[in-house]
Amino acid sequence: MSTFSIFLVLITIVCFLLIVVIMVQNPKGGGLSSTISGSQMLGGVQKTTDFLDKSTWTLATILISLILLSSLSFTGSLSDVESKLIEKSTTTAPSTTPVAPVQETPAATNPAK
Repeated sequence: MSTFSIFLVLITIVCFLLIVVIMVQNPKGGGLSSTISGSQMLGGVQKTTDFLDKSTWTLATILISLILLSSLSFTGSLSDVESKLIEKSTTTAPSTTPVAPVQETPAATNPAK
């Protein structure tokens, strides 16, 4: 498995987690924090909102970092395989002999006698 594939799997997992965390939140006070009404919950409602906010920023930072690192592994010094297209184009040089255009001669017309 290449390095880029590993980054792709990690990016997919982080994206899924970020979607879940964002969907749990509600900007108008609904979301997960409003469904927890009891004060006996660990941390209370305010701590839930803080946790969701911090986890959103943390996951977003991890996502950006993974994207930047994957771009380095795809084309930079961390890549483990070279591009097959570049390798193929350097080994087979295009032919330099020009192709002569086809000359069409008009058909000879014999006048009727």
